[in-house]
Amino acid sequence: MADSANGALPPRGATSGLTQPDGWRQLLSSYSDIVLVANSTASNVRELRAQYPADTLFVFFNKVFKVLDQPFEGHALLITRGQPRGAGIVYRGEVDEVLSFFDKAHFLGIMNIRLAEDEKPNTAADFHDAPTGHLDLRGHFDPLYTEGKVPTSGFAMAIWLSELRLPGRITLAGFSARRSEKWRVVSVHDWSFEQVFLRLFSRLGKIAIHGGAGSNPYQKLAERFPEIPPAEIALAASEVLSERLSNTDAEVDKLISLTNIIRAADNFLRRLKPSLLRKRKRS
Repeated sequence: MADSANGALPPRGATSGLTQPDGWRQLLSSYSDIVLVANSTASNVRELRAQYPADTLFVFFNKVFKVLDQPFEGHALLITRGQPRGAGIVYRGEVDEVLSFFDKAHFLGIMNIRLAEDEKPNTAADFHDAPTGHLDLRGHFDPLYTEGKVPTSGFAMAIWLSELRLPGRITLAGFSARRSEKWRVVSVHDWSFEQVFLRLFSRLGKIAIHGGAGSNPYQKLAERFPEIPPAEIALAASEVLSERLSNTDAEVDKLISLTNIIRAADNFLRRLKPSLLRKRKRS
């Protein structure tokens, strides 16, 4: 298998100074597989490493400590997104913590992306001089994305990478769009549209979904009523689900915000419990 040791793959820090799609394409074309790892409970990085070749590039997003519990030794790229205040890991002071999870020998560096006019790019100095490249995709997804919403970084990268027509396979891991106590599904994104789009791209062979995309739940409906074109069924289902879930997302996020203090207190008490029990035993 190819490895950076024999010069077949890009050297560490190769993202430094990249700004144009052609440069990014040349960099990414060296890998047999590119696996995008979502910050999700569905992402198991250890299993992923074992199932893909040594010359696979693993792409992580922002707060990697949500899916990594030890330094990652494979070939890696970190995606950070410019928000109105710049990248979240910068203004929250998490840069050093995030970068500590990457093996310097195989870390390509950072891709700082911009998807909207109000998003602010960061400099390499902001990332404590880590190798940094930039990708400006302002307006790139406007013709296809839901009006009034903005794409997630993972969705944007999946579609953009598929458009590059890279020789390697692009695989999505953990892109479940499922809410949990640890991960919020914020309503500024159209999660239903993204899931539908990604599954369609998977069925067209443009990307792969780790573990498979699953069967279409509306297939039997199309078989039972052949007079209804499958396209009409898909469009109707997508429209209804998108409207319902967008409304639900907004309300559930309010509830999660309201219970933050309660959950923080509960977690604090749970951490105290073992130490209290030890004190009782000693006494």
